[in-house]
Amino acid sequence: MTTILVVEDQSLVRDAIAMLLSLEDELDVKGKCSHGQEAIHFLENNPAPDIILSDIEMPQMSGLDLAVHVASHHIASHVVLMTTFAKPGYIKRAMSVGVKGFVLKEADSDYLIASIKDVIAGKVVISTELALMALDDNNPLSEKEMSALKLASEGMKTHDIASALFLSEGTVRNYLSEAISKLNATNRIDAARIAQQKGWL
Repeated sequence: MTTILVVEDQSLVRDAIAMLLSLEDELDVKGKCSHGQEAIHFLENNPAPDIILSDIEMPQMSGLDLAVHVASHHIASHVVLMTTFAKPGYIKRAMSVGVKGFVLKEADSDYLIASIKDVIAGKVVISTELALMALDDNNPLSEKEMSALKLASEGMKTHDIASALFLSEGTVRNYLSEAISKLNATNRIDAARIAQQKGWL
């Protein structure tokens, strides 16, 4: 029996997915959470499920951040991410933290169930459409530039970003300036918007 935790912020979608999976004799939905932080609380108080099936874009904590937590805390669950947003940058970030599956929400139920079973069998599953987009994706930003840009997108000033990243203000300005230049953006907010649309932040 494969145990599953469903993480999705839209309650109707969350309940529908859980009900769909529960109809399968080999699948057992152990819990439903509305965001990553709630999922972490579940994981701290319950045995690790075989599969964590999570949306990406959620309030409080995204599916990608949840995947990072699962990997860094060596939780014995396979993460499968769902998205309605075909952002190529998501795939590379997800794979880098050990995500085992990446499916579009538009996929039919048979594909979702087959994907879960494939992941349990040791395979990595990526929707064909997303995989093709990822091949065309070339993120020009460095890790430091992305970190600075992400904090800037949250409204933090240069001084605060420098403190958060343990860098000088001059270095932070350089990173932001490089990011703006590489993305042909007008300012740091515009650069962050472009990077977020690509799924790089």
